[in-house]
Amino acid sequence: RSNPYQANLLRDGVRRYLQLPADQTVLILHAKVAQKSYGNEKRFFCPPPCVYLSGPGWKLKQEQIKARDLGEAGFQVCGYMGLDSMGTSLMETQKLSFEEQPDAKGFGCAKALYISDADKRKHFRLVLKLFFSNGQEIGTFHSKLIKVISKPSQKKQSLKNTDLCISSGSKVSLFNRLRSQTVSTRYLSVEGGAFIASARQWAAFTLHLADERCTRSEFPLREGYIRYGSVVQLVCTATGITLPPLIIRKVTKQYAMLDVDEPISQLHKCAFQFQGSDRMYLCLSTEKVIQFQASPCPKEANRELLNDGSCWTIIGTETVEYTFSESLACVREPVSPVPLIAALQLTGGGDVAMLEVQGEYFHTHLKVWFGDVEAETMYRSPKSLMCVVPDVSAFGSDWRWLRYPITVPLLLIRDDGLIYSSSFTFTYTPEQSFIPGQQVLSDVPQDSDKLLDSIHQEFTRTNFHLFMQS
Repeated sequence: RSNPYQANLLRDGVRRYLQLPADQTVLILHAKVAQKSYGNEKRFFCPPPCVYLSGPGWKLKQEQIKARDLGEAGFQVCGYMGLDSMGTSLMETQKLSFEEQPDAKGFGCAKALYISDADKRKHFRLVLKLFFSNGQEIGTFHSKLIKVISKPSQKKQSLKNTDLCISSGSKVSLFNRLRSQTVSTRYLSVEGGAFIASARQWAAFTLHLADERCTRSEFPLREGYIRYGSVVQLVCTATGITLPPLIIRKVTKQYAMLDVDEPISQLHKCAFQFQGSDRMYLCLSTEKVIQFQASPCPKEANRELLNDGSCWTIIGTETVEYTFSESLACVREPVSPVPLIAALQLTGGGDVAMLEVQGEYFHTHLKVWFGDVEAETMYRSPKSLMCVVPDVSAFGSDWRWLRYPITVPLLLIRDDGLIYSSSFTFTYTPEQSFIPGQQVLSDVPQDSDKLLDSIHQEFTRTNFHLFMQS
């Protein structure tokens, strides 16, 4: 622990941060699979890996650099992306230039990355190195694992090979490539609240499996793997904008196959028919997204003829987000490795509770904070930290008279004051039997679920600490 003076300074800084977070976020979007290149060909990753920089902390940091390096344009962010097996030479990576978008996010795209047949791995990660243009290193960031495939599977997919199947609730990208020409590739995206076909940027969509027996207004979602002939819903992960219910169809030689019922595989050609319509399909026309009416096949009732713009390629995508804040200190060291919290595991309760923080990229210089209260933290491994849950009195409340739950954000803070925020919170639940004149569960409505009531009563009776992910 720090000396009392430094500890108070740090706590005051954390309080200021919690009131006005100055976060810097690095968001990496990439496909789940990559097609291998053979010989001299270069099959560039499609969709190309993208990086978004967001948060007010970027502008704050750039202003600090601008003030320090008078007259120099050293505050621009630049990056290099490559595969994790590559050497340290930046010549082996692709340079990213970030352009500011209307929503103030910085955007960069690695359009010329590929994996050759000389690389025998079945999985790899992308590595992103970020710098300010004055040479100061920001940090190194990794993508999630990417599976290498030789080509899209043509045979009927088995659910045993779940790596290539697409499940309900997973994220996908859709792109259209006319006559197999790379330059003609268009990605389904969202701009200005409308669906578009973009040559520059792609959006990730959550693909939900719907219950076909229900009306569109109900549209309950189901679990399981997506199969051809299923009713699905595409929801943009960034904006929440949704397309109407669609029936996903397999495409063979520009025909929509109406009688195919098999799992969908990565990089398959597919079409999206609007549910309840007369052969109307999701289609692109240059940069617009329109509806196209397919032609029936008189000789084969199980087929409908599509145009080029109605044939989409589907691929699973991944997102990894790194968030940090340098607002408490002028950090000269790289911010990486940026820890990622994946789950929390609580043991004990009452006066003695331990919380295991599970995730990735942990190290010995991290402390867990519950809001503005530092917890006694023990490093176990790069994937695990243990900490003692602080008593609620540390937040300035008398536990005996606390009536309502207190929820505080979970932070990880490095020795030098660098803050790593998370989407996780921790909730203290009071022991209601201590409240004078108040009966346990007196605020619970009479018609509420009895099982939930009993669970709530058990937790409050034992003075248990609850946690949740926001």
